[in-house]
Amino acid sequence: MNEILEILSENAKATPSEIAALLGMSEADVAREISELEEAGVIRKYVTLINWEKLDNSFVFAVLELKVALQRKTGYDAVAERIARFSEVDSVRLISGDHDLSVTVRGKSMKDIAYFVAEKIAPLEGVQSTCTHFILKSYKENGVILTDKPKPKRLVVTP
Repeated sequence: MNEILEILSENAKATPSEIAALLGMSEADVAREISELEEAGVIRKYVTLINWEKLDNSFVFAVLELKVALQRKTGYDAVAERIARFSEVDSVRLISGDHDLSVTVRGKSMKDIAYFVAEKIAPLEGVQSTCTHFILKSYKENGVILTDKPKPKRLVVTP
């Protein structure tokens, strides 16, 4: 099962027949295990990794660090679940350190993100403070290097 997940995490387009060939399993067994993983909620979604910097009309991304007042019965969950519902939010994580939540957001501009933080996140009950870090350049996402190495201009000469 973990081997199937490893393969799918590297290539979400891998077919059951390709996975079966790699693992020495039957295609039917692989398809059944994938279906079970989807039904159990282990596999939540298949995604495409996009290098937004290659597009002219790209998005602006930011990481927000939030200090949150701990809720008596729900802990951080209630605030995190409310923040997760915003369409601008890509991820919400409980973190250790000086802040409690790390929130990755995207917008059309820095101004859009600043407005989102000021008007929608900061006023939320339980949010004590915010710290916004704009992402200037991404070098690696989900284990994939995004920077292109320049192609050599001439052939290497060896003796």
